[in-house]
Amino acid sequence: MNQRGKKDKSGGEGTDQPGKKVTPPGNADKEIESPEFPIPTVVPATGKGVRSITAPLVYTLWGPPLENGRVFLDDQGTIMAVTPRRQKVHFPVREEVVYTEGVLVPGFVNVHCHLELSHLAGVIPGGTGIGGFIGAINRRRGAPEEEMVQAARHAASSMYHSGTVAVGDISNTALTAPLKKESPMTWITFVESFGFHPSRAERALQQALAVWEVFASQGMAASIVPHSPYSVSDPLMRAIAELDQLHSSRLSLHNQESSEEDLFFRRGEGAIRAHLTENLGLDVSHWIPTGLSSLESTLPKLPASKPLLLIHNTFTTSTDLAFLRKIRTEAPTWLVLCPNSNLYIGGNLPPVPLFRREGVPLCLGTDSLASNHGLSLFDEVVTLHRFFPEIPAQELFTWACLNGARALGLSHRLGSLEAGKQPGLVLITPGQDNHDIFMPGSRLTRLA
Repeated sequence: MNQRGKKDKSGGEGTDQPGKKVTPPGNADKEIESPEFPIPTVVPATGKGVRSITAPLVYTLWGPPLENGRVFLDDQGTIMAVTPRRQKVHFPVREEVVYTEGVLVPGFVNVHCHLELSHLAGVIPGGTGIGGFIGAINRRRGAPEEEMVQAARHAASSMYHSGTVAVGDISNTALTAPLKKESPMTWITFVESFGFHPSRAERALQQALAVWEVFASQGMAASIVPHSPYSVSDPLMRAIAELDQLHSSRLSLHNQESSEEDLFFRRGEGAIRAHLTENLGLDVSHWIPTGLSSLESTLPKLPASKPLLLIHNTFTTSTDLAFLRKIRTEAPTWLVLCPNSNLYIGGNLPPVPLFRREGVPLCLGTDSLASNHGLSLFDEVVTLHRFFPEIPAQELFTWACLNGARALGLSHRLGSLEAGKQPGLVLITPGQDNHDIFMPGSRLTRLA
């Protein structure tokens, strides 16, 4: 079994155009050799015993893929060592040996999710475009609290069992606080604030502060963040920025999810304007188009000293990236890709080849069940492989695991199979009819 589970010959180069409609390219078969793998220092085992889990291929993500590798874990899920199977390692405790057929990867990190929208699974049809989607969300937010909590619990459980170890979750309420507190996964909560009209800024901020206080008072990591460039007034954006300067927080912003966003900023027209005036009944007379893209218009308003997660980026251009590099020099900026959500809402994908060429740090999210058929991050990896087969599996898993952990400030213990970390461990087994982990029929088994 090679690095992909089988294939790599490119049947197409995907798309380099922001938001371009795409069709999946063909598949292929090219063997990739694993470089020599260094042996890490073994950490002394403690606890009741050690599990030794072997697999034909192990993606440690701190080094190249390891063929015929072993991962040693203690009873707490801490990585004790990662070695070739032939390497002799001795621990002064009982060792349980587990042989697997498949690929081992660290636990996945879902950088962008809306857990509290899980009750909307299957409710909103796909292909509505961003204006129709936002309108549908607003009309359906008022579900019974018990229904929302039950749906959120079920969604969180499905994420856990599909190998997710940490989630960057958007919250508009404190509804999910109790389940996050007791969850085996790590949660970073982004309390989202929005208010297009300046007159609503103070009220919107106070509402967000009340939600933030629920999470913070229970010792859970949380930040107050703006929803998007087009849904937050300048006074509210300034208030959020001033608040975030006072805390060790991370910022999250929905960015250029649709072409309508740039149209609204450049010319004050389009589906977003229609949503604000017709669906929400808002007065937009104060709005003055900037003549720039939404990203160029918004980045100067955000604290440059805070890490920033830009979500979606479906219509982000090379000009936007050049501006981002110019203005974001103090703290890291991560582009978070949610390909299945993009396909669900508008049938588009972000310009992944452009992002790779420009060396932009990438990580992955699922968005919500309102705009996705599931919350398995591996499904996002599969979709990217389907449309961009030229991307090595090592790189895709780095986005899904290590980069996600870095983006959420969790890479000291998650994201890679390194001695001393507790990153989780996921076995991906190909289906019976093929040897490709990215093809239908593959199974995920959480081992730690």
